[in-house]
Amino acid sequence: MLRHEKKYLVPNHLLDALREGFQVFVRPDVFSRQQEGLPQYTVRSVYFDSRRMDCYQQKIEGLLNRRKFRIRGYHQREQNTMVALEIKRKYQNLVKKQRSFVRFDHLEALLVSGDIEKYVADGSFGQIAKEHASRFLFHLKKNQFIPTCLITYEREAYHGLMDEGVRITFDKNVRSVLFPSTDMLFEEKDMKPVFPRHFILEVKYFTPSMPVWARSLVQEFKLRNDALSKYTRGIDAHGPLRKHFY
Repeated sequence: MLRHEKKYLVPNHLLDALREGFQVFVRPDVFSRQQEGLPQYTVRSVYFDSRRMDCYQQKIEGLLNRRKFRIRGYHQREQNTMVALEIKRKYQNLVKKQRSFVRFDHLEALLVSGDIEKYVADGSFGQIAKEHASRFLFHLKKNQFIPTCLITYEREAYHGLMDEGVRITFDKNVRSVLFPSTDMLFEEKDMKPVFPRHFILEVKYFTPSMPVWARSLVQEFKLRNDALSKYTRGIDAHGPLRKHFY
């Protein structure tokens, strides 16, 4: 299903006040874990790109219809940890995700062998999950994608009280490392801060327009919608891209 995503880069000193403003309209995300008394969890994503950095360039050039390919994990690595193969598609101002899951211990074997029947979990989506995995692996092989950037952050997440389809997230302490291997998904070594003095507010919704209460808060805090990409900003945080290829 297509949904809207609005992103705002917000100074850290506004976090408490913004959280308090949203409090009346939201409840904690059911998938969050309590960390430091907040409903949050760690998000870890290895992004793939071609050797010409096509996905990066498409974002920089402002292409309206584009895709991102990533492997995403959550929290810390545990026994039988599952990770997602994900294609995120953007159609102008709308977003759609296609996901399938594999055990992290089996990830490298899947990427090398392409054996979807053996390694991809059916989950609740059955054959659809395997079709998504097949599509993900097809693009990796066709475009000779390589792991380009690991992005990690803490996500504080809420759902709307009046509309379960509305999601409010505060993405904090965004950090990155370039050209990781996929087995580095849960590592923290040598990561560079991407937004040292800011966090990202995301408002996600399926309705034609943003809920009035969310729009009012965004206006009250004088926040400006920005086409933020953690992937491209995570790369830019390490300096000019060209220097990493020589």
